[in-house]
Amino acid sequence: MAEHKNIRLPAEWEPQYGVQLTWPHEHSDWRDHLAEVEACFVEIAKEISFHERVLIVCPDTRHVAALLQKAEARVDQIALTHAPSNDTWTRDHGPITVFENDTPLLLDFAFNGWGLRFPANLDNELSRSLHRKGVLKGADLRTLGLVLEGGAIESDGQGSILTTKYCLLSPNRNPHLDQAQLETQLCEFLGAQRILWLSHGFLQGDDTDSHVDTLARFCDACTIAYVGCDDPDDPHYEELGAMEAELKALTAPDGESYSLVRLPMPSAKYDSELNRLPATYANFLIINSAVLLPTYNDPLDETALELLTQCFPGRTLIGIDCSSLILQHGSLHCVTMQFPKGVRF
Repeated sequence: MAEHKNIRLPAEWEPQYGVQLTWPHEHSDWRDHLAEVEACFVEIAKEISFHERVLIVCPDTRHVAALLQKAEARVDQIALTHAPSNDTWTRDHGPITVFENDTPLLLDFAFNGWGLRFPANLDNELSRSLHRKGVLKGADLRTLGLVLEGGAIESDGQGSILTTKYCLLSPNRNPHLDQAQLETQLCEFLGAQRILWLSHGFLQGDDTDSHVDTLARFCDACTIAYVGCDDPDDPHYEELGAMEAELKALTAPDGESYSLVRLPMPSAKYDSELNRLPATYANFLIINSAVLLPTYNDPLDETALELLTQCFPGRTLIGIDCSSLILQHGSLHCVTMQFPKGVRF
């Protein structure tokens, strides 16, 4: 593929300015679980505030401010702004920041509710609204016609993009583009030099068509942590086994095989109607000097913490109970979007 030396999508472990959250509210699908999911959001915002800035988009800034003050978050590190939203999945409607000639640039991709599954008109407008109001500073914003969610891609910061065919090639996102044409656009917009496609891997209860951030994540340029399944009777067993084989066949930028870290799968979690929920330890968030790991009141929480602690020397691993987040089929990484140094709010 052609090189794009003047455009680069940074890795998540590079220095950050802050993280955006889009707060849950009673006019979203969270209305029946609002108190418990707000408690989870408070914990996420609080932990991030000890390490970097937090931007919270919400319908009622005074309400959220009171919650954060009560929780003893670093309120001096938190910016609150009012804007309407459909939902809370900032990873997918928030801007993706690249560096163009070493200057940050906010890319505003189209968001269509994960292939037209859910209303997304307000979320799709959100990044433009924040930039227009001067909330997001230090970077221009470029709006693009390509449908692309942040959870669908993983970057090693060196031109490698890891993604899944189930998601990027799904018919309700960019049906006018085939795989080769999509690769061309990812190279143009993200400065990708190679696309690493996974043809396998899914989680029951997932609405995203297998976002890679629920399945396999770069920990550094040569290490990938991924979800494994040990139970032959589990419906994930064959697909995740096939994904594992694909990961073993990939090579890092230096031509060597990736160092692979196999994360356990939590015991099956269900909602009140006995639908299985997509609990995954791969949905962690890397921030300055720490990593936030979703936990699920599961015996394997500690195992996941120990495994990922080894992947991130110099960073503190912090577990956050995300049992409430999976009720709406996402987890910790899904509700956040980091901004690298250079962007401000």
